[in-house]
Amino acid sequence: MKNNKIVLGLAGEIASGKDTVAQYLEKTHRGGTISFSRPLRDILDRLALPQTRENMAWLGTDLRAKFGQDLLAKAITAEVQKSKKRIITLPNVRLESDIKYLKKLPGFHLVRLDADTKIRYQRLLKRGQNPDDKTKTWQQFLKDSKLPTELAIRKVAKKAKYRLDNNGDFKNLYRQIEKLLKTLKLKTKN
Repeated sequence: MKNNKIVLGLAGEIASGKDTVAQYLEKTHRGGTISFSRPLRDILDRLALPQTRENMAWLGTDLRAKFGQDLLAKAITAEVQKSKKRIITLPNVRLESDIKYLKKLPGFHLVRLDADTKIRYQRLLKRGQNPDDKTKTWQQFLKDSKLPTELAIRKVAKKAKYRLDNNGDFKNLYRQIEKLLKTLKLKTKN
């Protein structure tokens, strides 16, 4: 059976470069991004609650406890199947249940992103993705890395067949992404 989609599930700790990879693939390969955190952010917005890492972690944990560990996985897998994009990036795979259905899809590949802790902390401060990121102390950053969803990332990442080292600059990361795409036998020009 011919598969024309490449689905990259990215597993990496806070500020390891998952969104950077997704943005690169969107920009250079017209890829799509489907995020496990988007439904959580939408709920927090509806409730007028801040989109902090802690709020998203606990909301995700509580929703999974109430409605099943694979709640978000089912929704994301359905969205991937409906997508017309040839490259789809899932930038925040955290739990084993996140890939339960995805790993059955043809074209799904789990990719681990690694970056040193101090580099990730500096990137977090610079990017300010969540409202509290730019003012986060080193101790708060280390505390966030111990949230249940963050601890689970390390376990899931060990299952990845592919790895990107994001301790360097953008050029180095982009070169690794292109090499990965070539390895996955994807034509780099659409």
